[in-house]
Amino acid sequence: MFGRREPVPFAFVAEADRFRSNVTPPPRERPSVGQMAGRWLLGLTVVAGLVGSLVIGTPALSSDSPDSNPQQSQASQKH
Repeated sequence: MFGRREPVPFAFVAEADRFRSNVTPPPRERPSVGQMAGRWLLGLTVVAGLVGSLVIGTPALSSDSPDSNPQQSQASQKH
């Protein structure tokens, strides 16, 4: 009963790693000068935004406290 070897459906999936195509894809088109400039400008804008937010946000994240002793108001100093 089990001695018969029939091809199983979807046997091509198991043989997919051995398959080689003889069709080559078309070469990629080179981007134009305007497209390259746009990509560079977009990348530069993103990097500048990240650096700017880091520069602006760094003082807010600092944990040093310049006022080690709290200042008292003039009214409380007179008493």
